Amino acid sequence: MTIAVVFDSAGTLLRTYRVAKEISAGKIIEEIETTTLTFDDPDRILVLLHVHSEDVIKADKDELLSAFLCRKKIEFGISCGRRVITQDEVADILYHEEYAAVGDLQETIRSVWNRCSHIKPVIAINSGVILNVRSRMIEFAITAGGSPFPGAKETITRLHQMGIATFIASGDRGSKLERMGDYLGIPHDRIFGVATPTMKAEIVRRLKDNYDTVLMVGDGINDLRAMREADIAILSEQQPGERIEALEAAANYTIHELNEVICIIEEILRSDPGKTVHI
Repeated sequence: MTIAVVFDSAGTLLRTYRVAKEISAGKIIEEIETTTLTFDDPDRILVLLHVHSEDVIKADKDELLSAFLCRKKIEFGISCGRRVITQDEVADILYHEEYAAVGDLQETIRSVWNRCSHIKPVIAINSGVILNVRSRMIEFAITAGGSPFPGAKETITRLHQMGIATFIASGDRGSKLERMGDYLGIPHDRIFGVATPTMKAEIVRRLKDNYDTVLMVGDGINDLRAMREADIAILSEQQPGERIEALEAAANYTIHELNEVICIIEEILRSDPGKTVHI
């Protein structure tokens, strides 16, 4: 039989440290779950900025963030939200917003750097914003940084040795995910970046056409649709934090360390001794 495993990245493959700045209150919020924060309001959209952290740090902190994004021609990707919205609608808000400053995003980047700079290897640092479509404002500036959980590389290696195809579907920026894929040993053509919850579910659906069994491993609300679509849903609780009941209800298995995925696949194969895994 053929088996594919789709992994989320932040919180699933990566131990991730997230920081948000609430613009209106001028308050830094540490260890925040950005997808949950986004889904708290039906008009919020989580937007990933395709920007290098050093470019943000070097900019004038008092410059409007929208002006900086326009001046540097920074592109973006829509990561998640509870409503359907087009790229043009997001761009109209993002590139014309008149409240958030570059300094707001700088604060979140520095906070993540201070927390994660000593960790090796740091595979992914991503920044973005949470827009509110109703108020047409940037409510939060956000940055996340992380490094692979202990045993992540060994787990992927073992899965490949077993003939299991591994994929990454994540809301993170593609270039950062490819660097992580290089470290873990996952080919670039099996990595899907800036993937919304709907896109993750579609990726799983397409893989089911080519594999006998598809597993989805995730940890957050943005993984819920993909978990429901998968033949087997695995909820990872290795990253500390609360999970909504719907995630627990959707999960066939709950794990606390990534290498438990290997045990689950071995259990699947033992349930039918006549099955063999092949690529």
